[in-house]
Amino acid sequence: MMNIRPLYDRIVVKRIEDQETMRNGIFIPDSAKEKPQEGEVLAVGRGKMLDDGKMVALDVKVGDRILFGKYAGSDTKRDGMEYIVMREDDVLGVLSAQ
Repeated sequence: MMNIRPLYDRIVVKRIEDQETMRNGIFIPDSAKEKPQEGEVLAVGRGKMLDDGKMVALDVKVGDRILFGKYAGSDTKRDGMEYIVMREDDVLGVLSAQ
């Protein structure tokens, strides 16, 4: 059970790991793989505070699958699980289910 509550325009994301361990018959060790840039939103903050004091709701919501930049956010480990805490601005897009 995750107990992180992000503030303002921050979101908590869990990376969606690639299930592929063999590529063309060659085993790729974890140390040589790039970290995936896709994740699932687990928690969202209340919104972004504008200069005039108004709070604007975030576009992403809990459960969304998102794409984010390679160096986006801050990695954190909690109860043996790894999470990324990032600003909504770091999200490149929301993946739609088809």
